Amino acid sequence: VQLQASGGGLVQTGGSLRLSCVASRRMFSNNGMGWFRQAPGKEREFVSAISWNGSSTGYADSVKGRFTISRDNAKNTVYLQMNSLKPEDSAIYYCAAGRGSWWSRDAYNYAYWGQGTLVTVSS
Repeated sequence: VQLQASGGGLVQTGGSLRLSCVASRRMFSNNGMGWFRQAPGKEREFVSAISWNGSSTGYADSVKGRFTISRDNAKNTVYLQMNSLKPEDSAIYYCAAGRGSWWSRDAYNYAYWGQGTLVTVSS
């Protein structure tokens, strides 16, 4: 069981980044996937999630309209396209595989977590 997140980096306010998370097939194709983030001194928070087949997605209010989650089951990969980035989006972003097929805002409903990728948005 392995999740590998990548795509983080330093970007200016208003810029874009695309995060990727590659998962081992056994735990990817039938599972909902999510992205969470944690900024220094803050609790981990839900960002976005997607159902096993991509038919349903969810977003935190703070990123709605700016971020888009998608997945490619043939590549065992989930993506997070982040546009119009703001300094408050700076955090370590973690991908996670759900315990079930649908998505959830609750971190408890995710069984496996990647190592995280750092996103820094400069003002």
